[in-house]
Amino acid sequence: MKKAVKWVGIAVVTVAAMTTTACNTIQGAGDDIESAGGAISDAAKKG
Repeated sequence: MKKAVKWVGIAVVTVAAMTTTACNTIQGAGDDIESAGGAISDAAKKG
């Protein structure tokens, strides 16, 4: 039982670390997608 608790703890810490790191990556991707959407919108207005 103690081994299971240990592995759950390790998994929680790992997921938390990955989530914290991914926030910056996802935010950057969101900014890129927003920029691309703006370009598409501008092109549609001109066309």
